[in-house]
Order: sequence, then C-alpha cells, then structure tokens
Amino acid sequence: MVSRIEQLINEIEEFIDSCKYQPLSNTKILVNKEELEELLVELRLRIPDEIKQYQKIISNQDAILNEARTQADAMLQEANAQTNELVNEHEIMQRAYANANEVIEQANAQAQAIVDNAVNDANNIRQGAIQYTDDMLRSLQTIINHSMEGAKGRFDAFMSSMQSSYDIVTSNRNELAGGIAAPADDSTPENGQASQSE
Repeated sequence: MVSRIEQLINEIEEFIDSCKYQPLSNTKILVNKEELEELLVELRLRIPDEIKQYQKIISNQDAILNEARTQADAMLQEANAQTNELVNEHEIMQRAYANANEVIEQANAQAQAIVDNAVNDANNIRQGAIQYTDDMLRSLQTIINHSMEGAKGRFDAFMSSMQSSYDIVTSNRNELAGGIAAPADDSTPENGQASQSE
C-alpha cells in the first residue's frame, strides 16, 4: 500500500518535471511557488502521523514478547502439573521424573522459539520502519536541495545583473568627472591672457 507521503513525493517530482526551463538554460526551471509550497506543507503535516504509526508498530514488540512469555509460563505450569500427578505414587516416581523432564524441555524449547520469533519479528518491523522513514527523509532532502540550488541560481543571476549595472554607473560617473574637470582648468589661463593682451 502506497502511503500519502510517497504519493506527495511522486507529485512533487512530477511537478518539478513539468516545470518549464528558463530561457537559454537546460538546468534552471521556472517554479510556481504556491503550488510547490502547498505540496511541501502537506508533506510536512503528513510526516509526523506516519512516523507515529511506525513508532506504534515498534512498541507492539513488547506486547508480542509478553504474549510469548505468557504462553511459555502456561506451558511450564501444565508441565509441572503433569509432573505432580505422576509423582504422587512412589512406584512410578522415576518414570514420572523422566516424563516431567521431557515435557519441561519441550516446553522450554517451544517457549524459547516463540520468544526468538517474536524478537526477530519486532526487529524486522523496527528496521523496516526506520528504513522507510529514512527513504522518505532522503527524498525530502533531495527536493529541498533542488529548491536551494534553484534559489541560488536566481540569486547569482540577480547579483550578476546588479554588478553589471553598478559597473556601468561607475563608468559613466568617471567619464562625467573627467569632462567637468577639463574645461575649468583650460579656460581660466587662456581667458586671463586674452584680457591682458587686449
């Protein structure tokens, strides 16, 4: 059964694949921010619920172990009861003792097998839950990384444009500064000499 988180991750991947590329670029895309944020908000809301479900599954291992121990205790009590019945008569004590030991050994073996199976099942459930959660977080990490790379690309383009404008303004100011200084220096001496000669 596919969880809602897996569906959301698939939807986000499909959404990213459906986005158009920026002009003159094969890597940068144009993203509808509202649509992507809606998907991410729902994903963020869903993750805690599914993690709680897996924590509940993991906690069930205690119940499985308790049930196994209860079954083992019941089997041991039954074996002890059979032993007591067998040893009531002195003549059959030896046979009863041998039978009782055999019953107890079988009960212990079955109880240990139940406990071992319960522990293995609980560990498998726990590992599966951890692996599934890690896979979801890895997919989310990839999506966030793509979003960060896209944002960095847009920021770099913006800074490049601003630097270009800054360089143009600086160049224009330098040209204006040179043009203002030259007439003032050249005109004053010439005008003074001309007035004296006249």
